[in-house]
Amino acid sequence: MDPVVETIRQEFAAQADPGIRKNAQRFFKEEARCYGMKTATAISIAKKYWKEVKTRDKQEIFALCEELYRSGMMEEAFVVSQWAAQLADRYEPGDITVFRHWIETYITNWATCDGLCNHAVGDFIVRYPDEIEELKRWTQSENRWMRRAAAVSLIVPAKHGEFLDEALAIADLLLTDTDDLVQKGYGWLLKEASRKHTDEVFSYVMANKRDMPRTALRYAIELMPKDLKAEAMKKDW
Repeated sequence: MDPVVETIRQEFAAQADPGIRKNAQRFFKEEARCYGMKTATAISIAKKYWKEVKTRDKQEIFALCEELYRSGMMEEAFVVSQWAAQLADRYEPGDITVFRHWIETYITNWATCDGLCNHAVGDFIVRYPDEIEELKRWTQSENRWMRRAAAVSLIVPAKHGEFLDEALAIADLLLTDTDDLVQKGYGWLLKEASRKHTDEVFSYVMANKRDMPRTALRYAIELMPKDLKAEAMKKDW
């Protein structure tokens, strides 16, 4: 084990709170393994140790991330999310295969999925927009976290008005997904896209609401004016 990983684990163990650990489980349907601490505490520890590893070669940092992921502990996954995002100015096109491997192999709940994808994978897509095609392939995976990842990786750029067509294309591919966490993922993506493109997202929802699960629909219209919400929620069948 790399000494920095061992030190991080020791610090997490020292900060662990059994009360927070017990309480954390209520946010997840699946088992969530964690030390038990506020997310902000875990992130501050990640930032602290980033100062020690940031001068290392990118592949070496990726190897440290893999070592952290292998524990299955949520806070260690949060360290990976922080460190991977810090590497954004060193990304190369082939790095998407690393992210795909991590999601397929180590992601086991919505928090670790969103932690990695909202920033690291999203930043990667902004730098290499052609890799949207890879996200589209993820929508066809049997792995629910790959499918959710396809949507939530565009959350931040969508919030800023970018990738509208691509967001709608991914929503199309996930439209009738039966998994509620995937539905919430693409619904969230549409909601963020609606900040700058209310009319377009409303039109999309109205055109697809007969097929769109109510969970996704409610997320998608959350930020819209009351009259548009009411129109979207009308049952016209």
